Amino acid sequence: MNGACPHKPRSRAVRWSLLFAGTLSLGLGLFGIFVPVLPTTPLLLLAAACYARSSQRFYCWLINNRLFGAYIRSYREGRGLPLKVRAFTIIMLWTTIGLTIMVFIDEHWLRGLLLVIALAVTVHVASLKPKDRRDLGRE
Repeated sequence: MNGACPHKPRSRAVRWSLLFAGTLSLGLGLFGIFVPVLPTTPLLLLAAACYARSSQRFYCWLINNRLFGAYIRSYREGRGLPLKVRAFTIIMLWTTIGLTIMVFIDEHWLRGLLLVIALAVTVHVASLKPKDRRDLGRE
């Protein structure tokens, strides 16, 4: 999307439901920055999709937000992620998963599950193409 609101449902109830879902998704996505099991990127992308269909004001605010707007736009446009963002994501993921496993989790199966999730997320983040230097001026 290029910033324009592509589709607004006609029903007021649908718009309010999408606005609520977008706000809930945004909140969970922000919480997911600190909780390794919550997938931050998909939740932020879901919030953007919900806002695009319910409120152009919220959609524009999210896409132009100084903290994660450029991140969402780059991801949605397939331009990749900066190396620093990918490295920070992987470091935070393994730090929080490691602390969770060492301090809070006693069950071996749950530790294994968290390690599998961390590995899968690491593979996904590492497989994203690095951001092209030519795209740096577009932010």
